Amino acid sequence: MPVATPAQYRAMLDAAQKGGYAYPAINVTSLPTINGALKAFAEAKSDGIIQVSTGGGEFASGTSVKDMALGAIVLAEAVHILAEKYNILVALHTDHCHPKNVEKFLKPLLAATRARREAGRGNLFNSHMFDGSELPLEENMSVSKALLKECAELDIILEIEAGVVGGEEDGHDTSGVSNDKLYTTPEDMLAVYETLNGIGRFMFAATFGNVHGSYKPGAVKLKPTILRDGQKAVMDKHGAAAEMDLVFHGGSGTPLEEIRETLGYGVIKMNIDTDTQYAFTRPIVDHMMKNYAGVLKIDGEVGDKKAYDPRSYLKKGEQGLCERMKEACDDLLSTGKSLFGTL
Repeated sequence: MPVATPAQYRAMLDAAQKGGYAYPAINVTSLPTINGALKAFAEAKSDGIIQVSTGGGEFASGTSVKDMALGAIVLAEAVHILAEKYNILVALHTDHCHPKNVEKFLKPLLAATRARREAGRGNLFNSHMFDGSELPLEENMSVSKALLKECAELDIILEIEAGVVGGEEDGHDTSGVSNDKLYTTPEDMLAVYETLNGIGRFMFAATFGNVHGSYKPGAVKLKPTILRDGQKAVMDKHGAAAEMDLVFHGGSGTPLEEIRETLGYGVIKMNIDTDTQYAFTRPIVDHMMKNYAGVLKIDGEVGDKKAYDPRSYLKKGEQGLCERMKEACDDLLSTGKSLFGTL
């Protein structure tokens, strides 16, 4: 199945919200990571979201080019082609575009979709994220409002963030922010809804103590009830139909009971990156350690071409990522719920 159409993507999010489950959203950087994700979704019979960060796009463009938008386009086009071989729906999304990168990342990707539409083709991406959490809320909402209007004209969903996800990702380090910034207030959630409602469909990454990266149990203090309280504030004032599509950032390493709790509060998408990076790298390290003499030409020997051929270990990384993504589908209750063939 090709990448989901805008209508199919909306149906995916509606089904998750109604059914009390969420989609794993995996950051990809290469063909092996794309293939691992697609294989996982297909084997789990789960629809899912494949996303590209600014750093991932820059990496994919090559170390001599370093063009984050170009790399994102390359990865997205690859997903469009490869997804046709699988009987599930996948959506394409971009992750964490901070204000400084809007002009060199988000705007060129919107232009790419505009060009595709003018040529009679489908959208390049289904949704994009603008992360204005480093800005005062009023300024964040001003920029988000303008971007949502532009996205809505292209039938694209915009994800926004208010409050700060701690830790470090793609060189953006928020580990020094005060603790109160890690928790979105009900007043903030109400302000987001009232600013953006009616312009176009959006997803909201409200923060409840979540942190990028992986930590030992107990190091991160999540408060999922913040999502409950914020949704209640919005729905008490604007009705049940105002329930927002929430996004869980920094999901790697989160206890299962806390993941499941957020599903009851409107989370329909959970980002997973740190855990899948490890799941990809772990079997590659295992390969290198078991085939040390083969992958290196030691003491004048010739090594073992089968061991140092990148395909020999990258396919193991792909499978490791696949297994971790299937676990994510189980955790988020999306396993077996693909809408493929029903829309």
